[in-house]
Amino acid sequence: MIRNKWLWAALFAVPAVELFGFIYVASYLGAPKTLLIMLATSVIGLLMMRFEGKKVLQDSRTHMQEGRVPGRTMLDGLCIFFGGLLLILPGFVTDLIGFTLVFPLTRPLYRVFLLKWIEKKMKNGTFTFYRR
Repeated sequence: MIRNKWLWAALFAVPAVELFGFIYVASYLGAPKTLLIMLATSVIGLLMMRFEGKKVLQDSRTHMQEGRVPGRTMLDGLCIFFGGLLLILPGFVTDLIGFTLVFPLTRPLYRVFLLKWIEKKMKNGTFTFYRR
């Protein structure tokens, strides 16, 4: 039930923040330039996502061929995936978070929180994984 409350709050808060950001930037640059910037950040972000995604996929293949578990690269792949989803959404705040998820230098910050979340879920028994 708590998770649903957070989802509903995000459903209303994120568009409100994005609209405020759009209006704020448009008041300084004008609406056409603001739209162009939003479009450009989405395209650049998607190109970065493709490039970084290919690198992570290649790294995970290398790890598996060496007989190692690609744990860190799997988390990087999740960060890139969610960053790409955020980059597709129009807005400055989601683009900023999306870029930090896709960019390799800032991705470890999210990886730490993701690892703690997975560890907590595994200890609670609410997170299961399957082996082949």
